[in-house]
Amino acid sequence: MEYSTFGRHVAVDTWGVDFDMLNDAEFLQAQMVEAAEACGATVMSVQSKQFEPQGATVLVLLSESHLSIHTYPERGFAAIDCYTCGETVDPQLAIDYLVSVLKPEKTYAKKLVRGLGELTVETPELKQTELV
Repeated sequence: MEYSTFGRHVAVDTWGVDFDMLNDAEFLQAQMVEAAEACGATVMSVQSKQFEPQGATVLVLLSESHLSIHTYPERGFAAIDCYTCGETVDPQLAIDYLVSVLKPEKTYAKKLVRGLGELTVETPELKQTELV
């Protein structure tokens, strides 16, 4: 069986996010797993680290690639990215889910289309998703 090298990598910087949300690795881990499931990805493992005096990193290893967040609560900032291989899992859905949870005042996002030759950079439209 031959696999496609096609993939999409969405990165977003969020600003103006609540300190307490960004400083809670356990909360972020739960939200990251929900985001992965919302986009149809398969979660293989999760690692998280709560930093002192503040900040968190959560890495979700997906069968299709990865989802990550790095937070700076004192700045209201989180760097989020999701890369998925193939056509069936859309990383944008995971990003939209997380943006809906974090409710940032500002977002800056780019999407790389990978695995087709030269990288293509696009500006995705972030959408609020309905949280269940």
